[in-house]
Amino acid sequence: MNFHTDQPPFRFRQGTRPLLISMPHVGTHVPPQLAARFTAEARHLPDTDWHLERLYDFADGLGASVLVATHSRYVIDLNRPPDGASLYPGQSVTGLCPVDTFDDTPLYADAADAPGDAEIAARRDALWQPYHARLAQELERLRAQHGIAMLWDAHSIRSVLPRFFAGKLTDLNLGTAGGASCDPALAQELLAIAQAAPGYTAVLNGRFKGGHITRSYGDPARKVHAVQLEMTQCSYMQEHLPFDYLPEIASGVQPHVRRMLQAMLAFAQANG
Repeated sequence: MNFHTDQPPFRFRQGTRPLLISMPHVGTHVPPQLAARFTAEARHLPDTDWHLERLYDFADGLGASVLVATHSRYVIDLNRPPDGASLYPGQSVTGLCPVDTFDDTPLYADAADAPGDAEIAARRDALWQPYHARLAQELERLRAQHGIAMLWDAHSIRSVLPRFFAGKLTDLNLGTAGGASCDPALAQELLAIAQAAPGYTAVLNGRFKGGHITRSYGDPARKVHAVQLEMTQCSYMQEHLPFDYLPEIASGVQPHVRRMLQAMLAFAQANG
């Protein structure tokens, strides 16, 4: 099957300081001809990282660059390797072009409508490659201009998903690829900020250690430091339809996320 989209692959705002915030799973666009192949459940896009741009509405004020995906992760997952290799071997995962939801239900009403190799390649060329090209280009620009580049990969997920983890997920899940993607002292500082947030739980390199973006672009030896934050959605929004943003809930966690990003910038200032 052919793939075509009339929407750009991302939105990008260039900042003034050495921090790039990436949001690869906030997109909600699904080309109509593809949406027609989805189940009714899948067309609600339940596994979207809803409202992160609103939660991070302070990003421009910090001087950060912001890169935001436009298409749903059901079209292509920008935080997976381009060859679709598993990030967590032996554990249940969704693929580069997913065929099921986080609840392990089919995306496609007819299994025969799942994308084949040619369609996957077309989606990768149209969406994955441009997003990653822009991400890499901006990190190099930041490093050239400031002597250092900080990458924050922003995510959120339902707090209870038996397919991926037992019980309720920790609220603030920091990932540094097991310590490989950023300076260990910075990682510990970020963890301390998260752990000091009253009413929230926090962990470093727990169930979520960082996806393809964190693992591929973090390179402390080259002064590129990458961190993923996977947040529970109940920390700021409704986890089920209609997936509303909850300002009074979000206002509790927002200052702590901002504090972590300020720590990233302070580290850059001291080490650039």
